[in-house]
Amino acid sequence: MTEPTNDATARTVLVTGGNRGIGLACTQAYLDAGHRVATVSRSGGEVAGAFAVACDVSDGAAVDAAVAAVEDELGPVEILVANAGITKDGLMVRMSDDDFASVIDTNLTGTFRFARAVTKKMMRARFGRIVFMSSVGAYMGAAGQANYAASKAGLIGLARSMARELAPRNITVNVVTPGPIETDMLAALDDDRREAMTSVVPLGRLGAADEVAAAVRFLTSETAGFITGAVLPVDGGIAMGN
Repeated sequence: MTEPTNDATARTVLVTGGNRGIGLACTQAYLDAGHRVATVSRSGGEVAGAFAVACDVSDGAAVDAAVAAVEDELGPVEILVANAGITKDGLMVRMSDDDFASVIDTNLTGTFRFARAVTKKMMRARFGRIVFMSSVGAYMGAAGQANYAASKAGLIGLARSMARELAPRNITVNVVTPGPIETDMLAALDDDRREAMTSVVPLGRLGAADEVAAAVRFLTSETAGFITGAVLPVDGGIAMGN
């Protein structure tokens, strides 16, 4: 394992949804920087060098057990990257209560559960870094994604409320809002859909998961200690001004 880069101290990092897509890029970035990293996912899929835990984020008891397992293996969580999320797309007039509620419960309430589980020990240590993975859809909306956009918008309000509560204990809470990012999900789209998505990006391309991970790493670094309650877009300029 390499020595930490840009950070003064190796930390214990927990990344939810950390075994694929943007979450995997975050996991790898922290591992490359020499941190102790745990990944949590529904499948418990492993990432070389990280401690993997299977967890259903919609189950509060399972979340508490997952955090306890990470603490037993790596020590108290000092950095939380809450990335886990799902989609159940459909037009609002046809969306079932279950499809709306399950997305909210995973993306918003699941994030709250993990933040609550790690915060007490952060408060005792008087140090913590928390980043929530939202989306440009949080403030732009997205047709067919009322549930997803609502869950991601809720993360901003949750983060800013937590930021105010936890600031006296030297715990920062920030949000990253990615735009269209090259992941397996986007790779599966046909060329017309990909072109349509790219056409709305001022920079004229899709983003890379590593670019999102770099923003997350910055917000959780030692040098970002005076940034809290911020929303950082990584979207190629889609939502500038929002």
